[in-house]
Amino acid sequence: MNGDGYGERMERVVMLTRDLVQIPSTESRPAERARAFRTCRNHLEAVPGVEIHESECGGFGSMVAVPNGVERPDVMLVGHLDVVDHPDVAVFRSEIRDGRIIGPGAGDMKGQCAILLDLFTGLLRAHPGLSIGLALTSDEERGGENGVRHLFEDLGWRCGIAIVPDGGSMNDITVAEKGILHLRFCAEGRESHAARPWLVPNSLMMMHGALGRLHDHFSSLALTDSEDHWYPTFVPTIMRTQNEMVNCIPGEVEAFADLRFPPPETVSGVMEKVRELAGPEVEVEVLVGAESSELDPDPLYLRVTEELTGKSVRQVRASGGSDARFIAAHGIPVILSRPLVGNLHSADEWIDIESMGLYHRICESYVLKKQRGFQ
Repeated sequence: MNGDGYGERMERVVMLTRDLVQIPSTESRPAERARAFRTCRNHLEAVPGVEIHESECGGFGSMVAVPNGVERPDVMLVGHLDVVDHPDVAVFRSEIRDGRIIGPGAGDMKGQCAILLDLFTGLLRAHPGLSIGLALTSDEERGGENGVRHLFEDLGWRCGIAIVPDGGSMNDITVAEKGILHLRFCAEGRESHAARPWLVPNSLMMMHGALGRLHDHFSSLALTDSEDHWYPTFVPTIMRTQNEMVNCIPGEVEAFADLRFPPPETVSGVMEKVRELAGPEVEVEVLVGAESSELDPDPLYLRVTEELTGKSVRQVRASGGSDARFIAAHGIPVILSRPLVGNLHSADEWIDIESMGLYHRICESYVLKKQRGFQ
C-alpha cells in the first residue's frame, strides 16, 4: 500500500474530503445530512461483501458498515458527518492552500471521515472479511445522543476497540475527557417600573446572584499547577430577557452555561451542587449531560504511532468532549487521536494533507497488526 498506489489513494481521500466539505450537513439541514450519507454509501456499495445498516433516532441518521456476517468487529472506525452551522451557506466550499484543505468541517471531521471511509474500503478489498467496521453519525455537534449513543446503547453495537479521530493530535493520544453539562437557567419575578424596585422581585438580580455563586464555587476549585486545566470549569455563555426598556424590570430571565468536570465527578453529583448553589428561585434544566470518560488506548497503537512518526507519544487529558464517551461507557477501549487540524468551527477550518496520509498509514498498520497478532 505504499508508493504510487498509496499516493493515488490519498488523492481520492483529498477529493472526497473536498466533496464532503461542500455539503452543509448541519443540524438545521436534514436533507444535506442525508446527502452526505448518500455520498459515503456510494463508496461503500462499490466493495463486495459489505453490509450497510442504516438507522435513525430523533431525526438524525446513522450508518454502520461491516463485512458480511461480522456482528462485532475487532476494530470499529467512528466518525461524524455533521458540522456546525454558519449563517452564510456560501462558505461551504473548499480550497487547497499551503498544504491544507480549507473549509467548514474539514478538520471536524470531514477529512477524517474520508480517511476512515478509504481505510475501510481499501482494507476490505485487500483482505476480504477482515473484522473491521465503520460507523458514521450526524449529530455529534449537538451532543451525540441520537448518534453514537443510539448505536451502542439502543441498538447494541459492540467492537473490540474503537478508533475515533476527533480529538488529540497525531502524537497526542487522549486518555481522558471531562464530563459536559450544558445548562439552562430560568428566574421568574414580576415586571415593574424601575423607579419602584421595592415592589417586585427582580429576576435579573436573581440570575446574577445564582450565576455569581456558581462561578465563585467552581473558580475556587481551579488548580494553578495543572497545565492541562484538569479541574471543573463553569462558563456562562448566554443571558437574555424579552425586556427592551431601560426603565422596566424584566419579569423573566433565561441564561445558559457550559460546565466541564473531570473524573471521578459524575453528572448527578455535580448537578446536586449546581441546584444547591442556584437556589430555589432559579430553575435549572439539563440540556446535555455527558459523563467524564477514561479511554484506555491500545499500547500497540502507541507503538505504531511512534514507529511511523519517529516521535514519542504523549498521553493527554482533554477538556473538550467527543462521541468516545458513549463507547467507553460500555467498557470498550477507545483510541482518540487525529491528523493536524486547526481553526475548528470556523469558515476557514483546515486539515493538513501530509498528516492525513501519515494518519492513514498509522491506522492501516495498526489494524493489520492488531488482527494478525504482530504485537
